[in-house]
Amino acid sequence: IKLFYNVQGLTQDGRVQCVEILKKGYLLGVLPGGVREALFSDETYSLLWGNRTGFAHVAIDAKVPIIPVFTRNLREGYRTLGKIWPLKLLYECTRWPIVPVYGGFPVKFCTYVGDPIPYDPHVTAEELAEKTKTAIKNLRDKHQRIPGSIPKALLERFDKHPKHD
Repeated sequence: IKLFYNVQGLTQDGRVQCVEILKKGYLLGVLPGGVREALFSDETYSLLWGNRTGFAHVAIDAKVPIIPVFTRNLREGYRTLGKIWPLKLLYECTRWPIVPVYGGFPVKFCTYVGDPIPYDPHVTAEELAEKTKTAIKNLRDKHQRIPGSIPKALLERFDKHPKHD
């Protein structure tokens, strides 16, 4: 697993290493919903962050802005069987991500980058996390048809006059 992480440029070392990466001037992609959101979110594109604020603490400690990002049709490209309650229960009890994934559908993905949320020493991590959640929801609401549809996302590949966002 360590080799996979190194090749992909991933880290699981936590806040200290993330702050160091950001202070060196590198960009860092963070998924606040983590594995739970990857496995159990669905075509409604709900954010499953709970009360997670670690990413906001990292940004505050590094004194850097947060850049919200949203990818249209991500849930149409890949789906999980996360609605099967025994699989969700197994994950919640063990943190084993044993949920079948299917897809790889050739839908048209488009990634949107929002306006940076600037560093503000007077904003708490909780407030920054909420601002980030709102910014991502705004990107989602502007660029994603909800609920998502695999057939409609596939048809976007053939749209000769795409909507300019």
